[in-house]
Amino acid sequence: MKIGFYVNTAKRNAKAALKPLTEKARSLGLVVTENLSEAEVLITLGGDGTILRAVHEFDSVSILGFNLGGLGYLSAVGEENFELALKMLATGAYKVSPRTMLEVKKQGGRSYVALNDIVITREMSGHAAILETEVNGRAATRYMADGLVVATPTGSTAYSLAAGGPVLLADSPVFAVTPINPHALGVRPIVLNDDVSLTITSRRRVNGVAEHIGVYADGESVFKLGGDESLEIVKYAKAANFVELEGYDPYKVLSRKLGWNEREV
Repeated sequence: MKIGFYVNTAKRNAKAALKPLTEKARSLGLVVTENLSEAEVLITLGGDGTILRAVHEFDSVSILGFNLGGLGYLSAVGEENFELALKMLATGAYKVSPRTMLEVKKQGGRSYVALNDIVITREMSGHAAILETEVNGRAATRYMADGLVVATPTGSTAYSLAAGGPVLLADSPVFAVTPINPHALGVRPIVLNDDVSLTITSRRRVNGVAEHIGVYADGESVFKLGGDESLEIVKYAKAANFVELEGYDPYKVLSRKLGWNEREV
């Protein structure tokens, strides 16, 4: 197998880990290439941000995250298991799991892709945004809120979760729409099938003023939405491929990362 290491050079421990991991991989019979687009598996050394950058830069390569960051929801392997993970790659003790991505575009504009989420949020104002949503061309609801997070299952444990959204398992054929600080108690997140088209329109206030609405894909600003302008979000035609090592249990990962099984003393 041909592998490559995608390193977050801003992290000293990531750069320090590269040489011994490269030597270990080669001793196991793995071919380490510096031409990362040729790799069958790309091992990221960093945190979840490093994985997101790798996915956007190398969308045809399977990703395995070695976590050298903080909490690391996407990074499956902790430092204590780096060598074990390499051995499992060398022996084929893994599978590739496709992860849904989202595509967002404004009418007449280019499209952008996100693995985690698309965030539509008010900017530079203390007023709430007014966002109308349509599902497959049918009116769904009008949100008066600071914004919306449209999250994939992979991204459901990121900003969407912090905003009160649901946890979705990675292979769920759905995405979640979570309002940010809604101005009505009855407004709650909604889960939609991932084969729908979601249209979101920014409406003007009663006095005709339009909020400044920013649109972000995986945390990167992609465009602005003016008054009465719409965007469309759909499932992207390609999936991001993640390596799941043998014995991977998504419930254990969630339990460990979210502290669900911690006992009070």
